[in-house]
Amino acid sequence: MKLETMEPNPVWDAKAHRETVDTLSALTDVTYKIWGGDWCGDCRSKLPDFAAALEAAGIPESQIEHYPVDQDKQGEGVKEYGIEFIPTVVVERDGEELARFVEDEGMSIAVYLASTLESTEASA
Repeated sequence: MKLETMEPNPVWDAKAHRETVDTLSALTDVTYKIWGGDWCGDCRSKLPDFAAALEAAGIPESQIEHYPVDQDKQGEGVKEYGIEFIPTVVVERDGEELARFVEDEGMSIAVYLASTLESTEASA
């Protein structure tokens, strides 16, 4: 089931976030696992911009996995991944977690993940 909140924000400005888009587009072998709820205010405010960033980066749907949770934050993968807060986005490569955004990291999901992934890739 797809999260409705993952519909890209049509007014998100990719040009203003060129570095973020470039970083995300360079990672062609990762999977984005997204836990959220269409009922959740944080998800409704943050996920559309993240979806727009993924779209601008040309990330195919095959690399984006949606994990809707109910209001008790129960759903597929919740226990396995230790999901307590939403939205949570886990970025994996070959089953290895590279980065995780949890609810509010003081910046947008895309900027936080791009920054974390850039650091991870540079140290690899």
